[in-house]
Amino acid sequence: MAGGLAPVSARRAAGKRRKGSLGKILALVLLAGLAGGSLYLVVLRDETVTPRVVVPRATATIGSGDAAVAVGPRGQILAWLPLPEDVQLPTLPLAEPPADGRLAGPVLQQARVLGAAQATLRPYIERSYYGESGVDVILRSGIELRFGDASQATAKWKAAAAVLADPSITALDYVDLHAPRRPAVGGSGHALPPIE
Repeated sequence: MAGGLAPVSARRAAGKRRKGSLGKILALVLLAGLAGGSLYLVVLRDETVTPRVVVPRATATIGSGDAAVAVGPRGQILAWLPLPEDVQLPTLPLAEPPADGRLAGPVLQQARVLGAAQATLRPYIERSYYGESGVDVILRSGIELRFGDASQATAKWKAAAAVLADPSITALDYVDLHAPRRPAVGGSGHALPPIE
């Protein structure tokens, strides 16, 4: 009986030695990783920090005249940012900013659509509103761009630019951009804006 237990004890002792060796190896690997990370932080890493301030650009306004407030491309209210005098920004359908300082719902969707417009198209944008089909943007020429919601806003603006630049289209009333890969046009009552 004692002879039968000895091999089990021996196997247990060998298993403990293997576990102990594995623990030592893991500890050495962890220690080497910490030492390497410390060496990188102390010796190799460049400790120069270059500050960079990113001021959001105004892409729309709330209100009018001296009381107008800038709105950023993601719908943030930029009350501290002076409005550019040389650029006329599109207006959102609010007389003043919300009391809690945050846009929400349809007005937020409109702000995000206006914020996604390419710089070359911004001078042609007059205003936005939330209609039956969702967000609609009115160009200064009277053409209506129907976006639906703010999803894929950049792709929808690119589709609008392609339609407006198409030489075969000389006049229209609206561009439906719900499906940006297949924009639809309708009407013929408004001339296309001039290309600058």
